[in-house]
Amino acid sequence: MSEDKKDIHNSDVPALCRSCEARHRGIRSALNAEQLSKLNRVANRKEFSAGTELVGDSEEFQTYSNVLSGVVKLTKTMMDGREQIVGLQFAPDFLGRPFHKESHVSAEAASTVQLCMFPKSSLEAMLKDSGDLKQRMLEQTLTELDEARDWMLTLGRKTAAEKVASFVYMIAKHIDPEADQNEQQDVSFDLPLTRADMADYLGLTVETVSRQLTKLRKSGVVEIEHNRHFRIPDMSRLGRFSGV
Repeated sequence: MSEDKKDIHNSDVPALCRSCEARHRGIRSALNAEQLSKLNRVANRKEFSAGTELVGDSEEFQTYSNVLSGVVKLTKTMMDGREQIVGLQFAPDFLGRPFHKESHVSAEAASTVQLCMFPKSSLEAMLKDSGDLKQRMLEQTLTELDEARDWMLTLGRKTAAEKVASFVYMIAKHIDPEADQNEQQDVSFDLPLTRADMADYLGLTVETVSRQLTKLRKSGVVEIEHNRHFRIPDMSRLGRFSGV
């Protein structure tokens, strides 16, 4: 059993947290049993259906959340109403921006999403007192920065085929919070975004996205059922197609 999961049956850890993968890989992994119990007393686990707005652009934060399952779509809106998808979040990503009054993006459930929600004030108080929590928050922020830079490369330099393959590869790697990303090979999932959302995120037309997905299917890199259910028989092969 890995070091970060050895306390999964620790009776000092709140029951709700023991079986939660976000407990071991998200910011909660930096909390001790006493801190988890304190946060658990004010936490609330909720499920949201696809299309539900979770946080509005310029909305004042009242709560923060850990993504437990599903995919969250982050969007920026221009003055004239045009929108752009600027990011996706998966378990155990943190939804919110500590010590900021309001959100700079809107967050929407791209699929059915489960969140563990807790008051803004409770987490910020813990951040002030816990060096480990500050470090984990910094690590997660830097990871998101690295991923944003990788995505800039995808958008700026990759071909249409590589962009679509990169998107599918990203979803396959992150869609299952319980999977070991280093050992994944055969992966199945329902695509959380529409073809139109994919096109928006990748800077392509819907027709180009559909054409490239057809090429991936015909090459055997992905299997697609009912236009939405994807199976990746060989993740390393998909990675090569995406230019990883």
